[in-house]
Amino acid sequence: MIGPSAAMAATVANAATAPAMNVAPAPTGPFPRGISEREIRFGIAAPFSGSARELGRQMKLGIDTAFNRVNDAGGIDGRMLKLFAADDGYEPSRTAAAMQQLYEKDQVFGIVGNVGTPTAAVAIPYALERRMLFFGAFTGANILRNDPPDRYVFNYRASYAEETDAVVRYLVKMRRLQPRQIAVFAQQDSYGDAGFAGVAKAFRAMGVNDSALVRLNYARNTVDVDDAVNQLKTHKGGIKAIVMVATYRAAARFIEKTRDLYPGLVYTNVSFVGSTALAEELKLLGARYASGVIVTQVVPAVSGYSSAVLEYKNALAKYFPGEAPDYVSLEGYVAANVLIQAIKRTGAQIDTEKLIDVLENTRNLDLGLGTSLGFGRSEHQASHKIWGTALDESGRFQALDLE
Repeated sequence: MIGPSAAMAATVANAATAPAMNVAPAPTGPFPRGISEREIRFGIAAPFSGSARELGRQMKLGIDTAFNRVNDAGGIDGRMLKLFAADDGYEPSRTAAAMQQLYEKDQVFGIVGNVGTPTAAVAIPYALERRMLFFGAFTGANILRNDPPDRYVFNYRASYAEETDAVVRYLVKMRRLQPRQIAVFAQQDSYGDAGFAGVAKAFRAMGVNDSALVRLNYARNTVDVDDAVNQLKTHKGGIKAIVMVATYRAAARFIEKTRDLYPGLVYTNVSFVGSTALAEELKLLGARYASGVIVTQVVPAVSGYSSAVLEYKNALAKYFPGEAPDYVSLEGYVAANVLIQAIKRTGAQIDTEKLIDVLENTRNLDLGLGTSLGFGRSEHQASHKIWGTALDESGRFQALDLE
């Protein structure tokens, strides 16, 4: 198994062998790149094709909803927010070209809502070299959470380590499982590594040796889970719960192939799985596949009545009628609103350094989530809150108390 740091190093090394990127000259005139009297341009590099495309589509949808809402009210200091998208297919080998398109062709001011961990390993160095804001990515991996933090990288969401810690404690304390009865089903890359490392860390925090922790792997952008299923079969009745660090199609396939073999098996997923897409896949298989499947979330329940969720659902219905509320688009919406609040406070003479100074001085921001958000010079993650959800037999998410 390749560890997170090795996986990232390999990914960055691969990116380094790609064709050389010409850095566009700094824009002339009174405004920074991506900003004019009339607009501020942001970019998102995400999968809009391939097996993870729904994650990219939903993230963009949430950001667009937030941008449309502020633009309808006259923008910020008279400037409209515009989002440009580039498709990397959730393949790191395509991420540098996607970032280059956003930076050179679309001339964006900053990046918001990029999707994925292996892709972030390429996108972050690209952004850092150009001193470009990299905000609100859809990943909980530690490569975005350095200590001290990278100046230009800001996260909205809780980390995978926090998600997996919450669910391991739930399984041990609430479901009365032994740590040795918990295994990890993980994508075979830096995303899977990050989730696996989170479970191992949770074991160590409880004083449990993590050396025997079982990892069942599958390859990114595939639904080939047969090796993982066969590996599970070699553990004769010992595994009672699976912490899944996967995307929705692979997760659904794994559940499909193991549900009848292990009727009492508990399945949990980290938020990156794509909750609504996972629910849709499982509903197609039948109620018994969906019922009881757990997903940890980094936003409140979309079925709930917190003010942030109601605002989001009203805006989504207004700008994208027919689109169902979704955990991924809600995350995009919330992350975009954190950014919008900072842009408003930065003022008309905005540039990247001023915006970062404002972000680092953001404290106790209340967006109606039920938890306050904030940053600091040594804290570039706004939220540490984890919400629990579980699917019922009809494939709808219900709130689940993790403590």
